[in-house]
Amino acid sequence: MTAPKTAMVLAAGLGTRMRPLTNDRPKALVEVGGRALIDHVLDRLAEAGVTEAVVNVHWFADRLESHLSTRTRPAITISDERTELLETGGGLKKARPLLGDDPVFVANIDSVWIDRGDALGDLIRLWDPERMDAALLLARREGAIGFEGGGDFFLSDDGTLTFRGEAPHAPYAYMGVHITRPGYADAGPDGPFSLSPLWRASAAEGRLFGCVLDGDWMHVGDPQARDAAEARLKDEG
Repeated sequence: MTAPKTAMVLAAGLGTRMRPLTNDRPKALVEVGGRALIDHVLDRLAEAGVTEAVVNVHWFADRLESHLSTRTRPAITISDERTELLETGGGLKKARPLLGDDPVFVANIDSVWIDRGDALGDLIRLWDPERMDAALLLARREGAIGFEGGGDFFLSDDGTLTFRGEAPHAPYAYMGVHITRPGYADAGPDGPFSLSPLWRASAAEGRLFGCVLDGDWMHVGDPQARDAAEARLKDEG
């Protein structure tokens, strides 16, 4: 499978749980280990072969655009959500004209990870548009930093995903990066909506797949998680 050359980076959130660190900046510009969160993910995507990234903006949009203007790899295009925050599905749908026609990475900005394998390479090798609507990168719930939920998915031997449903726990959490078709959210409603209902429909049809990070995942959702992630990166050296 040819690696996606384009990514959608979801950076428009308000960062409410990250306050007070987001009182004067978007969550994407909160630093961990001396680098802004968005630079952690953009650097990972560039290393995986991405040459173009579409980034949506809303909270402190001007400041984020100014920061991104200093980057050359990948090249940045802005999807402007200043007037309305559209959530994950709405953001992908709005950005559709900017994404081209080939499969894309879709990435959150609040995931940092230590990779002992080739996580994005594994995701690229898993992706098969004939069999899949989306391929998700997962982390083991146990041992994750900053993730306090009961997990999101069960993973079958063939890579298909099942939502946790009524089970008290599931072993894997979505860690914020997936591959999909650029038009995956086109049938969604106008305005804000989440990708989650689309994923549930795909899972019911056996078209939602995943693979697991070989490494340490840090979900940087609040100031305490930021501090824990920074300490873990420092330990790694």
